[in-house]
Amino acid sequence: MISDEGNVWMRASLLWLAGNTLRLTILAVPAVIAIIRDDFGLNATQVGLLSSIPPALFALASLAGSLLVARLGLMRAIIGGLLLIAIGGALRGVSPGYGMLFVTTIVMALGVAIMQPIMPSAVRQWLPQRIGLGTAIYTNGLLVGEILPVWLTIPLILPAVSGSWRMALAAWSIPVLVIVIVMMLFAPRTAAAQPAQSAGVPTKWLPDWHRGLVWRLGAIFWCITGIYFTSNAFIPIYLKSAGRADLIGDALTALNLGQLPASFLLLGYASKLERRAWPYIVSAVVSLVCVAGLALSASTWTIVWAALLGFSDAAAFILALTLPALLCAPQDVARTAAGTFSLAYGGAMLTAIVSGVAWDASGIPALAYVPIGICALALGIVPGMMRRRGDLR
Repeated sequence: MISDEGNVWMRASLLWLAGNTLRLTILAVPAVIAIIRDDFGLNATQVGLLSSIPPALFALASLAGSLLVARLGLMRAIIGGLLLIAIGGALRGVSPGYGMLFVTTIVMALGVAIMQPIMPSAVRQWLPQRIGLGTAIYTNGLLVGEILPVWLTIPLILPAVSGSWRMALAAWSIPVLVIVIVMMLFAPRTAAAQPAQSAGVPTKWLPDWHRGLVWRLGAIFWCITGIYFTSNAFIPIYLKSAGRADLIGDALTALNLGQLPASFLLLGYASKLERRAWPYIVSAVVSLVCVAGLALSASTWTIVWAALLGFSDAAAFILALTLPALLCAPQDVARTAAGTFSLAYGGAMLTAIVSGVAWDASGIPALAYVPIGICALALGIVPGMMRRRGDLR
């Protein structure tokens, strides 16, 4: 018989594992994007387009996650999302050209898109009295899922698959499949995890677009995700264009590893910072300085700026993830999160594409960082607006 405390940590562990799957297969791409670019002869705009697929699907398919929770229940929605991630990620290993890579990346990103709005619902249902802790735990898993591919793909996975970037991408589906099995064996089967209609809860799944809160949350997430995804896409090819391809692995590792201290810090302090505006403003200032540093350097300083950017952006991201569960009624969490992610990742996709166009149109690689800097600037403005409306304190 597992104690109540044991149940809490079992559920927390499952949230951590599920968080890993939100980035494992996506962040395998930046580590090999320079190889893919050379293999297919891509320009910067095409790199931006390929990198924008995950945020684009997050924008378009987030509503599917809300619908699945409402119609099928939490556990079936989670298993379905995880299987799509694993299958799409594995199929990238048979991509003969850019078109097939594009399509299989869409399938993989669709699974992640479905999972994004499911996770706040999982936190609310599995750890209703510890929302801040639950969010920090699954986000810690998400950050570990970002770090492992950029840390291990170049030195370990690529040599193990004879340098094949296709097989390296496919290999990251294996841990996702293992997590599917763990979920099926150990995830709680409670009344709260069943379809909403079985518990007499309204089955609304579309976001209430008339609520300003959805748009304000979408704006703050746009800023955060725009900084993160676009930086991951352009740091590698910017360094290669500057003749410092040797720094790509270290810079990407720094960007993603830099997020981990923020995650561990917030495991202890998330509840004290919930709904505060000032952490986002501090993150905005630090991020803006780091983006300027990245645009003006292609040296060991790049690694320093990338690490600081990862730390500041992750802190804002973790705190923002608590907001749907804190500001909405239980039955509205998934659909509000879905609307938020649709707006946020649509913006992140646009940011990545505009960065690529700025580079190609001007011929100046550093201009790819301008849209990222605009996101950092806006990150300092939006929380002030939310504070005036009472969303934040």
